[in-house]
This record gives sequence, structure tokens and C-alpha cells, in this order.
Amino acid sequence: MTGRLAAVNLGIVTEAEWAGDPSGRSGIDKRPVDGPVLIRTEGVAGDFIGERAHHGGPDQAVYAYAEEDAAWWAAELGRSIGPGGFGENLTTSAVDVTGAVIGEQWAIGSVLLQVTKPRTPCTTFAGFWGVPDLIKRFTVRALPGAYLRVLREGEVGAGDPVEVVERPAHGVTIGEVFRALNLEPELLPRLLDAADLPESIRDKARRRLAGRTPR
Repeated sequence: MTGRLAAVNLGIVTEAEWAGDPSGRSGIDKRPVDGPVLIRTEGVAGDFIGERAHHGGPDQAVYAYAEEDAAWWAAELGRSIGPGGFGENLTTSAVDVTGAVIGEQWAIGSVLLQVTKPRTPCTTFAGFWGVPDLIKRFTVRALPGAYLRVLREGEVGAGDPVEVVERPAHGVTIGEVFRALNLEPELLPRLLDAADLPESIRDKARRRLAGRTPR
């Protein structure tokens, strides 16, 4: 499957009461940039991340969201949502982000990325959009976008092809992980099949499964 990058987006410093960081600053407001952008193991060069306790790091160095899913939200809310409107670094076109398999690898420009986990909606996201019940609505819709780790550093730019070059056989997708953690606990055993899922999520799945009361 080959899609493309519709945009590459970098966060600007936003100071607001809804910002999750104690400093009151957030990098959720990301805007498209022209030309190639350097992607390093720790994240996207030039991107601002405010709340590093919950954002950034090797397992979520890059965040991707599909423009097709953004279009659904734009219609649902009756508002325009441009590239970066979900706080994503990479806005994709013709890429099934929700159906991406944990551990699958994307070749974009000179970069090699690996799908790691879904995004968890937060109060900062709701505040940025000004939609108080956004966390609930975002969870029910279950189109979370995908975090990626960087396997090979390099540059990407808008218009670059997105090529899936490897896909694990276990088949556990971004959508399944999100639904298992938030909507359908019966899917939790599936998470243990995905070796490339961050260990913190696999541990969470084990704890929840261990806490179940046998019928």
C-alpha cells in the first residue's frame, strides 16, 4: 500500500489555561511547513512539545493522522480542520492509519518509521478545540491516529510517498489497541500478541486481564 504525506506540521508555542504542562504551554497547535523536515530518533526537528511527561519520547516520536479521518470530524463539527489540527506531525492521504498494524514499518522520504500505539485523547486536546465533551466523542469514534518510533533518521516533506515496507503477521491494529483499552476489553488478550507494542501498554493489558473476575 502506498499513500502520501499531505503535510508535515510543526508545533508552535501556545500559552493557555487548558495546556496540560505546569508551565501553561502546549505544542498541540501544529502548522504545515514547506520543504524537507528532519526527523530524529527523539522527534521532529523544530517541533515544540510542552508536556513531555506524556508526549514525545522514542515510542511516540512522531504522530500521524489521516486527512480522511480529519474530514469526518470537520463534517461532524461543522468547522474547518486543516493539517495539524489534531496535533499531528504527519497528515497522511490514502493511508489506513487506524488499520495500521502495530510494528509495521513506513518508508517516507529517507526516513523509516514504525507504528507503535494509538493516541489517547486528553483535556489539552479538548481545550485546544474548545469542545468540552471531545474526549468522550473522540473515544467513541475510535479514530485515534498512530504514534511512530524512528528506525532510521532522515528527512520527509509534503508529497512524499508513504510506503508500508513490512507488516507483522499478528495483525493487531492501532484501532484494535485503542478499542481494547477504551471500549472493548474482550480484545485485551490480542494486545499480548503484538511484540512491538510499548511494554507499558502490554503491562496494562496484563494487569487488567489479571484483575478480571472469572465467571
